[in-house]
Amino acid sequence: MGREVVLHTRVVTDTGGGPDKTILLSAPFFADTPYWMAAAYLYPPADPGFDTVRRRAADIGCPLIGVPDRGPLDPSVFRTMLNLVRGYKVRIWHAHDYKSNMLGLTLRPFWNMRLVTTVHGWVKRTARTPLYYAIDRWCLQYYHHVICVSDDLIEQVRGLGVSNDRLSLIHNAIDEQQFDRHLPARQAPMRRQHEVPEGRLVIGAVGRLSGEKAFGQLIRATHQLSHKGLDVELWIAGEGDGPGGRDDLQKLIDYLGLAGRVKLLGFVQDTIELYQAMDLFVLSSLREGLPNVVLEAMAMGVAVVSTRVAGIPRLIEDGKNGILCPPGDVNELAAAMQRPLADETLRSQLATAGRRIIESQYGFARRMSKVRGVYDRVLGISQEIPPPQNGAAAATGSASS
Repeated sequence: MGREVVLHTRVVTDTGGGPDKTILLSAPFFADTPYWMAAAYLYPPADPGFDTVRRRAADIGCPLIGVPDRGPLDPSVFRTMLNLVRGYKVRIWHAHDYKSNMLGLTLRPFWNMRLVTTVHGWVKRTARTPLYYAIDRWCLQYYHHVICVSDDLIEQVRGLGVSNDRLSLIHNAIDEQQFDRHLPARQAPMRRQHEVPEGRLVIGAVGRLSGEKAFGQLIRATHQLSHKGLDVELWIAGEGDGPGGRDDLQKLIDYLGLAGRVKLLGFVQDTIELYQAMDLFVLSSLREGLPNVVLEAMAMGVAVVSTRVAGIPRLIEDGKNGILCPPGDVNELAAAMQRPLADETLRSQLATAGRRIIESQYGFARRMSKVRGVYDRVLGISQEIPPPQNGAAAATGSASS
């Protein structure tokens, strides 16, 4: 092949998540470099959502290998992955979660490759996640390089004994050429599709329907604003079952009598058209890393309200390029949303400043340059990666993961 092969590995369910946008988009950005990139995704064999991931990868131009995974004790996964790394002569294994981290360590004695991982954040809470997180953190100590997407994750990984020379802060990033508004919100086709009345403001949210996203609190905050006389409706795009999932949210919508004000859109293929229809984007999460959805909304020129979690305060300066509020407080969330919804001038100022910071600090090409530096270093090509820092200096020098 003549180029160094990088294999991104990850477990996916349903239609994937935020990290997948970054992973799949990496391939075309590396097209003119010494690195050739592919993704190997482990997925439940009966999961229909994986077809969506396949289509997305094909549209982007990222080679994607689907690896059926029947659970923790499925021996076929190890055999399949070993054949892959040998067949593709993989030089860099780039993992993105606890299982791919463990697989990399298990495979390396049988195939000599360098191990890189990205820590996206430990946020989803199930009965098994404490065990998974413990495995994940143990693996990091043995990886050649660890990329973190936010300052809080850098501190946590340092606490595990990973030294600065094996650690990089590379924030999430957005292809700002792709995510760029070309119509005002009131002219967006999705507003006509959903029959939004003239003059009504659309609040949007995107993410997996699960408890840590706190969409229930966002629905309650929207209920408060509607009772105060604001003509608003809320769209939530995403899928998910269990606590905080679709059934729970629909019951809350029915209980509050918000059937005409809150819409659960499910999976939305064209997120650019979705953002274009929004007057305000809200992240209500209790826990996050640095979520791509916030970067996408800001790139699309949508004013953003977010809870003050993890890497968000590094991205958003309260009152300047977004509005921040404490997580877990419905009243504070409603008050934060009311400010830009009731003030069109403020809403426009936040949207313009948000787009500007994406262009200057969170562009995807900048991020890819940082990641290439990591690859160069682990292969011994270059040693010019500065140690991770906290504070404004690090933000200026970083793009995103």
